[in-house]
Amino acid sequence: MSAQGALLFARYAYPPNELGYCGPDDASALLDTGATADIERRARQFDGAWCYLEFIAAASGIADPLDARVVEAYWIGNDLLDHVDPTALVDHMLQRFRGQPGGTWRQASDRAVAHHSFQVFDVYPWAQILRTSGNPTALTVLDQCRIRIGRVLQVDGESATVASRPLRWDGNAMVSGPEQQDAVRWSVDGMTLIEGLSPGDRVALHWDWVCDVLTEEQCARIESLEARQRNGRNGAAQ
Repeated sequence: MSAQGALLFARYAYPPNELGYCGPDDASALLDTGATADIERRARQFDGAWCYLEFIAAASGIADPLDARVVEAYWIGNDLLDHVDPTALVDHMLQRFRGQPGGTWRQASDRAVAHHSFQVFDVYPWAQILRTSGNPTALTVLDQCRIRIGRVLQVDGESATVASRPLRWDGNAMVSGPEQQDAVRWSVDGMTLIEGLSPGDRVALHWDWVCDVLTEEQCARIESLEARQRNGRNGAAQ
């Protein structure tokens, strides 16, 4: 098991786990950098994410689903996704999630990708609800559940102010709205998985949590993969 990969997984999995949306109880255990074996055990209880990690690893000939390259592929995106056949991924998911209602993923063999954006915009039912009803709650969930890009404006203790572009629904498609400022967290009671933040950092955000400090290349991958998924294969960043 890769300790580096386990900690990278925890960076992105902690916020929805803390909110009770996925994974086992006691999310604070994911912030214990000295307990990577326990993080690995916990990672296996994230049914959705673990399914993708196993599939990416197998498709890439990597034995460890928590290899850092595999974890990065799922949350951020990298070249390992090129090894994933969309039809095979959907077939794999049909076996793992048989009977799960909602979403458009069963018909998505033309655009399926083993990335968190596919889980958000095709597997979860919220995008379909938004497209059929314009439901504002659906838009909020999609906006917060995706991995979105922010720019740090100010750091104040364990919190930070970031600028990012939220999703908006124009009646036909999900588009990026005007930049807004939000208060987010990057540490809890002195526990964090990143080394620190500075104004100007480009960061990955998941719910109200700063997951990672990113390179420009990583930002571009996240935004490109999201644009591809949120409005179908022909969606374009806006």
